[in-house]
Amino acid sequence: MSYKIGLISLGCEKNQIDAEIMLAKIKNAGYKLTANPADSDIVIINTCGFIEAAKKEAIEEIFNFIRLKEQGKIKAIIVTGCLAERYREKVLEEIPEIDAVLGIGANNEIINTIESVINHNKIEIFKDKKLLPLNGERVVTTPAHYAYLKVAEGCDNCCSYCAIPQIRGRFRSRKKEDIIAEAKNLAKSGVKELILIAQDTTRYGEDLYHELYLPKLLLELCEIPEIKWIRLLYCYPDKITDELISVIKSQEKILKYLDLPLQHCSGKILKCMSRTGDTKSLTALINKLKSEIPQIILRTTFIVGFPGETDDDFNELCDFINDIKFDRLGCFTYSAEEGTRACSFNNQVDEDIKKHRQEILMNEQLKIVTNKNREMINQEVLVVTEGFDDKANCYFGRSFADSPDIDGKVFFKSDKLLRPGDFITVKITDFIDYDLIGTAIKK
Repeated sequence: MSYKIGLISLGCEKNQIDAEIMLAKIKNAGYKLTANPADSDIVIINTCGFIEAAKKEAIEEIFNFIRLKEQGKIKAIIVTGCLAERYREKVLEEIPEIDAVLGIGANNEIINTIESVINHNKIEIFKDKKLLPLNGERVVTTPAHYAYLKVAEGCDNCCSYCAIPQIRGRFRSRKKEDIIAEAKNLAKSGVKELILIAQDTTRYGEDLYHELYLPKLLLELCEIPEIKWIRLLYCYPDKITDELISVIKSQEKILKYLDLPLQHCSGKILKCMSRTGDTKSLTALINKLKSEIPQIILRTTFIVGFPGETDDDFNELCDFINDIKFDRLGCFTYSAEEGTRACSFNNQVDEDIKKHRQEILMNEQLKIVTNKNREMINQEVLVVTEGFDDKANCYFGRSFADSPDIDGKVFFKSDKLLRPGDFITVKITDFIDYDLIGTAIKK
């Protein structure tokens, strides 16, 4: 019997790449992959376990498939990823309907695991985190014109609120030769936009080459002819060097878009988070970036309701975002994660206060974005086409200012027949919240 395998990957793009490497192994082993996991014989749920909301999503997804298993629609459930790594034996102990659990260091065992569950054997495998494959063939699950490129795994920053170092292990860079080879293969397959990711992308190479090697890696990636755009996510502010700024500024292929997860601006709160900086130093860095690269788009994320965050700290954060006027901003309420130092801190903030602060901050950001989008009217922007919206009867895509899934879109009319991955110039005529509206212009 030819078994159909379905896979659902939850959480971040780094987890998604782990899933894509597993999919390639499954495909090469002769199993049939199905795009609809509910139509599979065996489903793999590649979980996220970073914060409480992600854990709830993972558990809900597991129980959705347990119901399908009880109805006889699927035969087995395999759980992989961060939730499996974080809670290990507890997963199968708490949810015995699961057939197999693999920690991230055991992803290479996915074929043996599938064979075991086919033979009705329950299995748990947990290995050293360092055995998580950083290289290997992938079944890329993003649209054909863009792909994520992981340059490193793990994290050494050990922020007091974060469980990632416990789950993913120490920071370890991939060899530049492996990254370049993968990027060339992606380019040959039709990828036009590379999105570089890691837990801390700006730290790339520090362990292997004893220097912050990201600028040199970027220069090599820029030499790949088929690549049109290179985007940087997860760049820590204390690793933004003059060399990196110079490379971003000088290289046409590197998008003038930088994701800086700042988390807060209050020096007191950042210190409690085991992070560096304060309002003054962060403002200086951002002003430098804007001065050196005037067209730069800055994305950031903040955490509100961290233990000990007072009204004054929160007001300082509100003043900061209104002063800086970030182009893209996400805000999360603090999640007390077991095993992290911040979980045991005094002065935990009430959940209602956290949510209220999140609402205030995002309302302030919407005002900022509304003003920025109003300034975009009558401007021309280069857009990569992503698809056609039947309800709106128009195309949609992204400009250089928008990263997939996390930022807005550009909706536009075009007389020309377009395919995903086609680049087109659009004149902006209007906007709705975070999205721009326009018309393709002939050039």
